[in-house]
Amino acid sequence: MAAGFAVTTENRQYNGRMTPFIILSCMTAAMGGVIFGYDIGISGLVATFFASSVTRAFGRKPSILAGGAAFLAGAALGGAAVNIYMLIFGRVLLGVGVGFANQSVPLYLSEMALPRYRGAINNGFQFCVGIGVLSANLINFGTEKIRGGWGWRISLAMAAVPASILTLGALFLPETPNSLIQRNNDHQKAKAMLQRVRGTADIQAELDDLIKASAISKTIDHPFKKILQKKYWPQLTMAIAIPFFQQVTGINVISFYAPILFRTIGLGESASLLSVVVTGIVGIMAAQLGDHGGMSNGCAFLVSVLICVYVAGFAWSWGPLGWLVPSEIFPLEIRSAGQSITVAVGFLFTFIVAQTFLSMLCHFKSGIFFFFGGWVAVMTAFVYLLLPETKNLPIEQMDRVWREHWFWKKIVGEGTDETKLDGE
Repeated sequence: MAAGFAVTTENRQYNGRMTPFIILSCMTAAMGGVIFGYDIGISGLVATFFASSVTRAFGRKPSILAGGAAFLAGAALGGAAVNIYMLIFGRVLLGVGVGFANQSVPLYLSEMALPRYRGAINNGFQFCVGIGVLSANLINFGTEKIRGGWGWRISLAMAAVPASILTLGALFLPETPNSLIQRNNDHQKAKAMLQRVRGTADIQAELDDLIKASAISKTIDHPFKKILQKKYWPQLTMAIAIPFFQQVTGINVISFYAPILFRTIGLGESASLLSVVVTGIVGIMAAQLGDHGGMSNGCAFLVSVLICVYVAGFAWSWGPLGWLVPSEIFPLEIRSAGQSITVAVGFLFTFIVAQTFLSMLCHFKSGIFFFFGGWVAVMTAFVYLLLPETKNLPIEQMDRVWREHWFWKKIVGEGTDETKLDGE
């Protein structure tokens, strides 16, 4: 996140510790990342908007449960399909499951975590995405050579494993204190849950902030209309820009077109695009790579190493933070709607990149690396200048970072409370 804009607060830190209860809860919820990594469906683009209403009206837990159940049903239909209609319907259900899970799980993780542990816990979602991608690749590799051509059934059916864990686990998940207060006026129940997840009885400061945020949220009938108001422009901008930038790093090209790219450089297996380091290697690529592909062993090895550098760089930055930041910046009254927009934009540009990459590669050749590398430069400047630091700030106090930011305060107005930004 942006350097030089650190947030400090006075007497507003919450009490609590990392309890086994919250660790198990968040580990179970993070399984939603596995099903996302295992299967990415465009039908989730639509499902995430329905998930917003479910999450707001019924809570985070039912939305996670619905996502797991839909994904489980889709895996069962796909594995047992006897005609194209079962395959299509199963595929739709897989996408619905992903849409619900991506909308609700990051919110659940951010709301359950203490401010100082929020990043670490929420990053578990991206870690699980990686597990899902790796699992899918390993299973596809293992089933490819099964005689009889029925290995695809195993690939589809195995998606039921993480879906089952998520669905069964969701039955035992506690609801977040934020959602409990938002959906009813039973403050005592929310207080008891907050004490349980924080491992301490001294939670009054956090409870007061939750009650205040809930009171505001109950005055909002149409969150998707509300988020268009000027005071929410910073959050709306991030809900669109962050998932957009996450996709134009080129990361999903690795997942979708790895074999083609590796064959292009002459290795014959898998590869990926370069982003941060692409401008350093692209001259070599342009010189060595002709219209018919193929590179020397030395250049192919160098590109492979840089691919690993790129993947590691993404895993340390835009991979997890692309999910974390949007899930923690929205006030309670528009949180479900904001997260839905984030997920939908991510799905949309995943689809666009997947559908246009081969054509772009044919036309741009080595210039495709300049395209993604250019976006990396733009997104770096965007984050440095426009995204304030959110580390350690309670989620229900997050509106302060916009009121004190050098640019956004011109839009939302300056804050007058005890929060201040260092370096201003």
